[in-house]
Amino acid sequence: MSEELIPENPEQETEENETAEPVKQRKNGLYPAVSDELADNMKSGWADTELHDLQPIAQAEHTAARRAALSARFPGERLVIPAGNLKTRSNDTEYAFRASTEYAYLTGDQTQDGVLVLEPTGDTGHEATLYLLPRSNRENGEFWLDGQGELWVGRRNSLTEAEQLLGIPAKDVRELAAALTEATGPVRNVRGHDASVEAALTDKVTAERDEELRVHLSEARLVKDAFEIAELQKACDATARGFEDVVKSLDKAEATSERFIEGTFFLRARIEGNDIGYGSICAAGPHATTLHWVRNDGAVRAGELLLLDAGVETNDLYTADVTRTLPINGTFSPLQRKIYDAVYEAQEAGIAAVKPGADYRDFHDAAQRVLAEKLVEWGLLGDLSVEKVLELGLQRRWTLHGTGHMLGMDVHDCATARTETYVNGTLEPGVCLTVEPGLYFQADDLTVPEEYRGIGVRIEDDILVTEDGNRNLSDTLPRQADEVEAWMARLKG
Repeated sequence: MSEELIPENPEQETEENETAEPVKQRKNGLYPAVSDELADNMKSGWADTELHDLQPIAQAEHTAARRAALSARFPGERLVIPAGNLKTRSNDTEYAFRASTEYAYLTGDQTQDGVLVLEPTGDTGHEATLYLLPRSNRENGEFWLDGQGELWVGRRNSLTEAEQLLGIPAKDVRELAAALTEATGPVRNVRGHDASVEAALTDKVTAERDEELRVHLSEARLVKDAFEIAELQKACDATARGFEDVVKSLDKAEATSERFIEGTFFLRARIEGNDIGYGSICAAGPHATTLHWVRNDGAVRAGELLLLDAGVETNDLYTADVTRTLPINGTFSPLQRKIYDAVYEAQEAGIAAVKPGADYRDFHDAAQRVLAEKLVEWGLLGDLSVEKVLELGLQRRWTLHGTGHMLGMDVHDCATARTETYVNGTLEPGVCLTVEPGLYFQADDLTVPEEYRGIGVRIEDDILVTEDGNRNLSDTLPRQADEVEAWMARLKG
């Protein structure tokens, strides 16, 4: 990476072409200074690159509807929703920026440091304003000297361009802290994303009121609109192609490690989307019994199983979450198939329970019952009845986790929703969730026959509740054992 210079005082920077504080050089930079002649030279001779007649982004009408619903829920209150800031990875390098889910959901914008403010217009209604960084300053050299200047990290939209794209009036975010400090009346803020916003509001908000806003925004995402459903389908389709890529390259993974699988899927995620939606789980052999194995540094061996749990995140930040457990050599052994078929049967029961009007817990209970029946049938729980096993939760030694979760902009979406509206809630059309039962026999589990040890199986699909039942968004990937083997044989040629 090249070395940039840094601003003397970033908070004092102003709009492009206005006088601003100079930019100073980085410590240990190769250039001792910027001459007056070079500074003057860099101020001029640049074409006007302002974009005109921009069309609104695809989800602009949906984000407007979401803001209107939020406005109706909190009349007369100022609402502040930040995107967040860059986070340092090491020294002067940062993690890739990902806007907060609440901010992106309400605006469609993904730029760092942005803040959405809904100002009350009276007892009802709000006026939305987006506070954003304008294009980097050319008068003081920020655009070519500062590490976040556009010659270093790329052009950002002007405020006018942002208004046209997002359908929201835009102002300079560097003016926001002062405005919030002087604000009066009730205020709510989504915490944990922008320290400067929280400092400006420190005497105007309460933790309880802010949490109510965060919970409401989580619950608002329980039911997906048409745009969100289309994005989730796009994510699932891209994910399916990523799984195909992995199967085609399993011979290379055997020659290297699980990291080849991780890298193969990541390539598809970056080609067709923004990123992976979460750390890919590329668990071969006994690593498949570790629920969130993301080290991905183990061997890939013929005769063992690969548990691949991965999802593409679209450019609008909706992620798939799909798992397939695959025989690395293309064929299940008899014992692997027995365990796999049990998980498949449990998943079938769970998916069948997903329908409008059903309790959220129904799909979990249906899948767990099947797995408990299999464990009893295999003699792993002595002479206990299935009912007693479920009453005591003894199947959990080998099933471990819940059978699914909400899905959307976060892989575990709507996580701060109230229990009564989530796990104790009722399914309705537009809800999207995963159904992902599994059986995991740890390598050191002396309570099961030796041949079971080190086998882990999970099958996961993304299920949309429809008016008359459900739709499997990830059904282009085979699930039944014979179909999995045939699919792998076809892909391997």
